[in-house]
Amino acid sequence: MTDNESADKTPSAGTSTSRDASDAMEKVSSGIYDLIGVKGKTSDSRPGVMDCSGKDTKTYFRIFHPWSFTPASAGDLDEAMERLKTELPKHGWKIVEYGPDTSKNKNIKMTADNDKKRVGVNIVKRSKYDPPILDLTVVSGCYKVPDGEEVERF
Repeated sequence: MTDNESADKTPSAGTSTSRDASDAMEKVSSGIYDLIGVKGKTSDSRPGVMDCSGKDTKTYFRIFHPWSFTPASAGDLDEAMERLKTELPKHGWKIVEYGPDTSKNKNIKMTADNDKKRVGVNIVKRSKYDPPILDLTVVSGCYKVPDGEEVERF
């Protein structure tokens, strides 16, 4: 895939400052967390700013928010992943990929897109980790900063 092809596949997310877009991404992550439905804890991570492939880095950006979920009981990991697989589509998400990855551990990977929110999420169930976890990365479409402003990187 060329840079232009990948840029064309990244949806526009509208106009926003990177701070406001970061806050919106945290709300999306929080909504996904609410769907997990089992007890556990999340990592304490903040969203970051990345470039939009093939676009001016001073005026276009994407937000990514990597975080993890560790269930209170290792046995709840399967339930957490199954709940996400069932609940995400009920909340505007379309699952576009689901199945084992190519790693030695054959982790289960799910990718879902929410066209209305212009956001995607990649979820990896890492059963063989100690403790077992879900790794999640929420990524926005491509934002443009308001006229006269530049992308703030944090």
